[in-house]
Amino acid sequence: MKKNTKQAIAFNLFRLISIIIIGILFLILYFIIIRGIKVVNWEFLTTMPKDGMKGGGILPAIVGTMCLIAGSMIFAFPVGVLSGIYLNEYLKESKLKKFMRLMTNNLAGVPSIVFGLFGMALFVNKLGFGDSIIAGSLTLGLMVLPVIIRTTEEALKSVDDSLRFGSFALGASKIQTIRRILVPTAFPNILTGMILSISRVSGETAPILFTVAAYFLPKLPTSIFDQVMALPYNLYVLVTSGTDIEATRPMAYGTAFVLVVMVLILNLTASFMRNYFTNKNK
Repeated sequence: MKKNTKQAIAFNLFRLISIIIIGILFLILYFIIIRGIKVVNWEFLTTMPKDGMKGGGILPAIVGTMCLIAGSMIFAFPVGVLSGIYLNEYLKESKLKKFMRLMTNNLAGVPSIVFGLFGMALFVNKLGFGDSIIAGSLTLGLMVLPVIIRTTEEALKSVDDSLRFGSFALGASKIQTIRRILVPTAFPNILTGMILSISRVSGETAPILFTVAAYFLPKLPTSIFDQVMALPYNLYVLVTSGTDIEATRPMAYGTAFVLVVMVLILNLTASFMRNYFTNKNK
């Protein structure tokens, strides 16, 4: 075949694959929205559950999910960014650096249930936090830490070396160059790691199953040592429990719809922040 023919076939194939993927995404969203939006109303969002989750609302699950997302990001984002800065700016190319990158990549591929077992052994039992927000947040934070580290490292690599050399030529120290030049320039790309982390944290069930989640807890948390309900675990139990599944199915669709909307809002907010810092640095 001619070169142009091969190119046209390849482009059309890629286009078809992209359309299929986007179509599947919209099909899933359509399925959840059509069934979930009928259930969602003000009472559903702002009241406590009752009758073993057969009625009432999901306010504790919404609040619990937000607490876990905030807690995990408070821990993972600063630690991940600082680790990425150390790997890229301070640690020279060596076997140690290659080993650390390899371990970080391997850690990112560990199944989430393993993090849940580790969190239960360390935070719940060894440190005595019990089933609590702090135990769940630290476990989720450890799970997404590799993503933030690698994203930060790659974001700093993308910064042109001329900015580093120019800063040093003007008499700035290493830490001043990092704090005032490199991090602000790379920050929009660093936020990409946070967006990916928020998406993963908000939908995980296995880690919180062992560390924080409760199925039916009709009250709001008052401290970081309280157990909480969470949307993903709540959804899992609603569709798999031995109770009357037909009675809880509308609640499950409504919970799924709220979870999808919450993740969408958080991602859009983070994307807005990324675009803001990108335009600010131009």
